[in-house]
Amino acid sequence: MKDAHGYQLTGCNGEAQALLDQALAQFRCLHADSLATTEAALQASPELVMGHVLHAWLYLLGTEAAALPVARAAHERALELPHNDREGRHLHALGLLLNGRWHAAGRALEDLSIDYPHDLLALQAGHQIDFFTGDARMLRDRIARVRPDWSPEVPGYHALLGLYAFGLEETGDYRLAERLGREAVALQPDDAWAQHAVAHVLEMQGRREEGIAWMRGNPAWQQDSMLAVHNWWHLALHYLEMDEFDSVLELFDGPLNGHGSTLALELIDASALLWRLQLRGVEVGQRWSGVAERWAAMAADGCYAFNDFHAAMAFACGGREDLLASLHEAQRVAAARDDDNARFTGQIGAPGVEALLAYVDCDYRRCTDLLRAIRNQAHLFGGSHAQRDLLDQTLIAAAERSGEQGLARALQRERRLLAEQRRMQ
Repeated sequence: MKDAHGYQLTGCNGEAQALLDQALAQFRCLHADSLATTEAALQASPELVMGHVLHAWLYLLGTEAAALPVARAAHERALELPHNDREGRHLHALGLLLNGRWHAAGRALEDLSIDYPHDLLALQAGHQIDFFTGDARMLRDRIARVRPDWSPEVPGYHALLGLYAFGLEETGDYRLAERLGREAVALQPDDAWAQHAVAHVLEMQGRREEGIAWMRGNPAWQQDSMLAVHNWWHLALHYLEMDEFDSVLELFDGPLNGHGSTLALELIDASALLWRLQLRGVEVGQRWSGVAERWAAMAADGCYAFNDFHAAMAFACGGREDLLASLHEAQRVAAARDDDNARFTGQIGAPGVEALLAYVDCDYRRCTDLLRAIRNQAHLFGGSHAQRDLLDQTLIAAAERSGEQGLARALQRERRLLAEQRRMQ
């Protein structure tokens, strides 16, 4: 049997095929129910190799240590089953990522996509790995390589456009990124990643009112989406830059944080927004304590440096010295491993956390020195330009508070000029 793109499926029956295609279509839009549909496909056919593959990717791409045993079990089960070349390549990439080889996993998926250009799962998983490793060029080029093989008649074409749009945005081609992202959303309004790609363009160009209209104007991304919190965060950034702090806090207390998420990718947004508010002198009350409490279960993981960085904000601002101690020990252990996160942590994550703690302790000169040393390499520990902008904002605030007015003025000039250039692109 074959999937919707004509690729052969091992261990499949009619019911499992329909459910797998449904789960993959849901994942293209980042629907939260893609996991339940995947599990239903495996119930219909426990020998469905691509069902186990998708199950593993859904857990691994959350960047949480607690998900690793589930992903590993799915991977091991699939390895025991007969599988074809494409499925075997997915399993190879999964094995690499399970062993902390983020870059090698991305390369394995890169080669898979060259030979199987309509495998959207490989493209999506590789694209996410590019995001987590801060590889802006591959965010674009991984998709550019296969785009000539696609047309509007190919199932999931909207997703390909959305992926390419985000890669274009991260490499500064804002005009084409916006056009393709809007085209993708027009084709599939609940494509949360395409919605997100345009949100990034509008954020990077400082188009605040248009950004609010874009996010408010399409309710489809707000329903049943694994990316909903992050998209709400993008909306909040526009209000933040317009100094409409009540609107920001309303979003934080509502759709962004009100449901008490314990997912790392959503807690990152909560930490980042509260930190930005504090940089602007906004009183956030007791909000840090709740965020810190939900980060607590991951304090000792040392799984992904970008997560640790944002957890440290909550622990420091929430007064949780016990959790900071656990995080420091986890970083020490992580930096000693022989994997990619050791480099993420050693090069950017650990000094980044020290800079945050220096800022909280009012040691602004130390914060400034630490951030100046890492900010030009900060992409090495992942995230987007919009997310990593927090480092520049913190550096400017620290320079001002440490009395380094010349540096602060130079950084502000640099920032203004870059904003003007982005608006012209």
